[in-house]
Amino acid sequence: MIRKNPSGHLPVIAESAYVDKTAIICGKVIIHDNVFVGPYAVIRADEVDASGDMQPIVIGANSNIQDGVVIHSKSGAAVTIGEHTSIAHRSIIHGPCSVGNRVFIGFNSVLFNCAVGDGCVVRHNAVVDGCDLPAGFHVTSTQRIGPKTDLASLPRVSVSASEFSEDVARTNIDLVRGYKALQNEF
Repeated sequence: MIRKNPSGHLPVIAESAYVDKTAIICGKVIIHDNVFVGPYAVIRADEVDASGDMQPIVIGANSNIQDGVVIHSKSGAAVTIGEHTSIAHRSIIHGPCSVGNRVFIGFNSVLFNCAVGDGCVVRHNAVVDGCDLPAGFHVTSTQRIGPKTDLASLPRVSVSASEFSEDVARTNIDLVRGYKALQNEF
């Protein structure tokens, strides 16, 4: 469902993107080329800041927002998802937040008030809250990263983890094409 927010903003969705009919895209959302938005995802830009304005939620080209993902923002803060980035099933991305290019965010992970650099991998059930994660870092499953975390203790993304991330992104670009071809059959 594509709908306006109370401020009157309507999502802007590239024609080449695929948004599942069960997804909800609300308000000041910009979805670029070849993005896959899976079933029951919610991308909602509707809160305003103290001056009554809001920044957009932007999903970069060739990225995928998988089933049940929630992307929202507190008080109109920006949320940016880079290009070729995968946000896996049931993750929560809550702004203010920026996620770089070629990033993988695993199942059920939570990002809030943070920046995740290019090429990072955040595995399943992890939390990144209140800190900036430099490019190329790997957050293991169930790990919590916050302002007091010694980032030097985190491993760098391995070649196999990077290849996995690239494969997920590629697979979802293929799904965009496949589902777009099916749209006229129903």
